[in-house]
Amino acid sequence: MRNIALAALMTAAPAVSPAQAPSAIEPLVAGAFTPYVSVSPVVLSAPGRGLDLEVRVSAPVTGRHLPIIIFSHGNGWSLDGYGPLVHFWASHGFIVVQPTHLDSRALRLDPDDPRRPLIWRYRVNDMKRILDNLDRLEASVPGLKGRADRTRIAAVGHSYGGHTTALLLGARVIGRDRRIGEDLSDPRIKVGVLITPSGKGGGDLSPFAAEHYPFLDVSFGEMTGRALVVVGDKDQSRLSVRGPDWSTDAYHLSPGADCLATLFGGEHLLGGISGFEVKETTDENPDRVAAVQRISWAYLRTALYPGDPAWAAMSAALKAAAKPQGRIDCK
Repeated sequence: MRNIALAALMTAAPAVSPAQAPSAIEPLVAGAFTPYVSVSPVVLSAPGRGLDLEVRVSAPVTGRHLPIIIFSHGNGWSLDGYGPLVHFWASHGFIVVQPTHLDSRALRLDPDDPRRPLIWRYRVNDMKRILDNLDRLEASVPGLKGRADRTRIAAVGHSYGGHTTALLLGARVIGRDRRIGEDLSDPRIKVGVLITPSGKGGGDLSPFAAEHYPFLDVSFGEMTGRALVVVGDKDQSRLSVRGPDWSTDAYHLSPGADCLATLFGGEHLLGGISGFEVKETTDENPDRVAAVQRISWAYLRTALYPGDPAWAAMSAALKAAAKPQGRIDCK
């Protein structure tokens, strides 16, 4: 049975139409929340996957021509994670679709399952299957049918999900023979956000990562899709022999990533983005989570609606803050 949860957050404030550009981001973030509905699980048939694909769909209860975010979770998570981000995006005008990938702890895949070496590929297929089934997903949410803007679709991913998103934007996995793999990008995706993603492979991978996660050897030179990369300057990954700058490779090495947001003091979960009261967070910081919410939302607003001032306002506000949470660099 699907679970329907209504989240009416600060409904006294006026709803904001996604077709309208706010004059500044702060008034919107401070109070203009829109009630939204969240439905899960929505089950999509997935021949060849071994399991049907389950997703969560969250959408504002009002508004038309709503832009879409398809969100790829980090290793082990599921459609039930990342509440702090999903709640914010959905209450600020986005339809958000979250799949449960095969690596989810909720699915308990056997360590020797033959699908494991190619889970990175199944992840990309999960995201494309979502795009192939937008009619089904719209119909699953009461009152949503006909309200999505399918010309404005963004892909967002955290950690392993950042790797998935990079591939959807054109990055390519390098094989053990050093040949660059096939193009898995999808033209339906107009922009992306990579949150603490993995960097390039080869000699930059730790011995553990090179042995167990060879697909992390990625070429970013073909990643032409527009993207924001969000990192923490204290995110030291055991997957790389480099320091926290490893996560910035998608920005520095790809032609598509045009902006980099670096959060000061941020570790891999950037204050706790993967869930409310999540114990695995090593750098718990509500202000840092709020910064990720605002920065990602503002970037997507302006990327999907050229001329929208949200990104310029966010950048200026961050720079002018007495104690800024981070900095933004753009090419």
